[in-house]
Amino acid sequence: MFWFAGAAAFGILLGSLHPLGYLLYRPTGSALEQVTAPAALPTSTVSVVAQNLRIPWEIAWLPGGDMLVTERPGTLRKITTDGKITTITVPNGGAAAGEGGLLGLAVHPNYNNNHWLYLYQTSGTDFTLKNRITRYRLEADLVNDQWINFLTDPLIIIDNIPGAPYHDGGRLAFGPDGFLYITTGDAGKPELAQNLKSLAGKTLRLADNGGIPANNPLGTAVYSYGHRNAQGLAWDNQGRLWETEHGRSGILSGLDELNLIESGANYGWPTIQGKEKRAQMKTPVINSGPKETWAPAGAVFYQDRIFFTGLRGESLYEAEITPAGKVKKLRAHWRGHYGRLRAIALGPDGYLYLSTSNTDGRGKPRSGDDKILRVDPKSLL
Repeated sequence: MFWFAGAAAFGILLGSLHPLGYLLYRPTGSALEQVTAPAALPTSTVSVVAQNLRIPWEIAWLPGGDMLVTERPGTLRKITTDGKITTITVPNGGAAAGEGGLLGLAVHPNYNNNHWLYLYQTSGTDFTLKNRITRYRLEADLVNDQWINFLTDPLIIIDNIPGAPYHDGGRLAFGPDGFLYITTGDAGKPELAQNLKSLAGKTLRLADNGGIPANNPLGTAVYSYGHRNAQGLAWDNQGRLWETEHGRSGILSGLDELNLIESGANYGWPTIQGKEKRAQMKTPVINSGPKETWAPAGAVFYQDRIFFTGLRGESLYEAEITPAGKVKKLRAHWRGHYGRLRAIALGPDGYLYLSTSNTDGRGKPRSGDDKILRVDPKSLL
């Protein structure tokens, strides 16, 4: 039996939700109007799987049930099925400058045969930052009567993705088609998102060895473009790809997006924002509006819903989608209760796992931060 079913045995059991349990939104056009929750607020039990981590960025599982967690300063953690946390050294782990560092992680679908892991890594200095995807083989050896994991056989899958202290994208995921999808940010240069010769501000799609799939829309690694800083990827039960994207920032924060990604499509940044329209450009399915900031990060599909995390929004968002690809309803769970939320993944046990991100310099660290949280998604519906 998968060990996280008993996570509370070694985790910290939390009580009922914050009095603001969730906020309910009603879509109006492509913007969102906040309204008062009409019914009794839901409660659920949340357990802490791990704590005292350093900016955990991504969560993934090995076939045997062990969890892997990347930390932005450059380390990879393994949480075994009995709750033991160990560190796996990552060669040139990542330049943790601003939003860069060791970011996304993907486990190859055929891991049992090849032991391949894929990592998104930032390197360089503030003025020369670049991002790359490296494939490693995860090995184990017996040292002093203890099994030690280490990474070998590095292979750069793609390199020279523009980097910056801000807007580095960083999400990796294998799609239902077996190809590797990658989100990149505009690296603080909005014009690069519309430049098809640049890898910045794009969704990339590659074979597991870095090759270009024959049916990529532009004959390059680019699958979609016109993105500001996308950080969430999730496929629904129709095989459609959804992507969360950060909108504008600074004084005019807001207009964060949930997009339905189509091959070869242009999502408009920086030419259009929010519900604006332009020929040959896609408007998001929903956006946060000009007065609300989600700062959306990870995303996952569960029972006709896209759950995605909010950093500045400090919420777990639940977008109920229709067969036609519209959003029927959007809720914001736990607002402010756990602080900034970044990674989200659906575990082998059917539970949701999320990471807090309160030690990233923008949050207010609480006792035990940063943490990995575990919650039964059925309790949120």
